[in-house]
Amino acid sequence: MSTVRAPDWSDVLGGQAAQEETGRRLVAQLRACEVAALAFCRLLERWARGEPDPCTPGKRQAALRRAADRAETALAGLDRPLSRYLLELEPEVAEGRSWYGGPGAAELLEWDDVLLRAGVRVSATRVAQAYLELAVLVRALQGLGDAARLGSPPDTGSLWAGLFDLRENLLGQAMDELRALAARAWGNGRFPPWAPLPR
Repeated sequence: MSTVRAPDWSDVLGGQAAQEETGRRLVAQLRACEVAALAFCRLLERWARGEPDPCTPGKRQAALRRAADRAETALAGLDRPLSRYLLELEPEVAEGRSWYGGPGAAELLEWDDVLLRAGVRVSATRVAQAYLELAVLVRALQGLGDAARLGSPPDTGSLWAGLFDLRENLLGQAMDELRALAARAWGNGRFPPWAPLPR
């Protein structure tokens, strides 16, 4: 007995792609972005719940750096397929409304105390901005998947508008913040790399 896969966001993008290969490339890269974004966000959320994972401050510092690097790499690969998709998709009248909302309370978090408890020396502002953009990406894709399952995907104009907004947010400040986090885990400047961790 075969099982029928429920539609998800990839079906919406594939179904509206002007060229099948363009849609396939975008879906593959967005999946990589989604996986990396979830890993970054869940790492921070575990610390917010008080879970010491990994087990030492040094390992937590390295884990954040790796998660930021992975997310930045995934987003860097998104530019070309997303730009191509938007170019091919662009409606005659770009008056659609974005199919996902702005950040909600769940994404607007303060990370200063969480990072201090975790013993991770990094800019809380950079973490907050990166977390916000990646969490919005995950929520946007989930919302698009929900729309697909309900049989009410956005029209071409709205899909274009939402993807355009995502590109502007993800490939702008989010990339900058992730690159800084990946390159310098002590990014707030208050603790040089040789300084002992705060107790």
